[in-house]
Amino acid sequence: MAVTVRPAVPDDAPAVVALRAVVYPYLVRGAAATRRVIAGSGRVGHAAYVAEAGDRAIGWMSACRSGSDAAVGEISLLHVHPDHRRRGVGSALLDAAVAHLRTLGVDRLRAWVQAGSLDYARRRGFRPSRQVRYSGLPLRPPPAQPTSPPGVRLEPLAGFEPGEFHAAYVAAASDEPGDVPADTTDFDRWRADVWDDPGLDPTVSVVAVVHGAVASFTLVQVDGERMWSDMTATVPAYRGRGLALLAKRAALSRAAESGITMAYTANDESNAPMLAVNTRLGYRPVGAQWSCLAELISVAQA
Repeated sequence: MAVTVRPAVPDDAPAVVALRAVVYPYLVRGAAATRRVIAGSGRVGHAAYVAEAGDRAIGWMSACRSGSDAAVGEISLLHVHPDHRRRGVGSALLDAAVAHLRTLGVDRLRAWVQAGSLDYARRRGFRPSRQVRYSGLPLRPPPAQPTSPPGVRLEPLAGFEPGEFHAAYVAAASDEPGDVPADTTDFDRWRADVWDDPGLDPTVSVVAVVHGAVASFTLVQVDGERMWSDMTATVPAYRGRGLALLAKRAALSRAAESGITMAYTANDESNAPMLAVNTRLGYRPVGAQWSCLAELISVAQA
């Protein structure tokens, strides 16, 4: 059957979510959040592509310019259905993304690659840089709601305004490990990417407040009976008090109470404190991927 690659449209979102459930079952992004990604969600130079066999979506990839460095392009995880691999589908999607990024003046790339695809990535000019661990945790039986220590309040994100939360987010994310610095300082960009994400659940997401100040938080994405810990962090001045563990445990309990049965998260392998938190909570590895870097010209010519 002939395969075609075309620009994605928002109505492709349900098919992309169904494909993701097969290729990356631990990635939690629902139809609304995926529709927003396809529409661009304000990202500079964003483009997304779908590969189709007949009327069935069998591949997906998106690309955009990095917000923190105009010379760097970001390529999302490549989705190819297992029944259609080793037939050039992934290469066709990658070529489309690279051609698009080339028009933006990008000269360096970062892509996310599963361990089993590293040989292919190397052949295309990418070099593995950092490993990311995916972990999962069943929420049956549901975890108990933790007791807050004196001076600490655990509150749902729904009770906060974006302006008061943003400064704490920037401070907490300032040393997040990664090959490309996170662009969290620009308020409008942060609000579009994080606060206004339709997958963010403000009733399950939890904020730890110490004497009136936002000290730690965990932001949760929800899709059906699955949740994703999108960001858990603590403001540097409040670290070492177990607040991230406390906030995350409270969020897991809230999630279970709302009917969620499975929790997922991801961490850079160098982030020992958060890996320790997740291990204490009972998370276990379910997958891995690598942040891979390349010069655009090398990928285009491979």
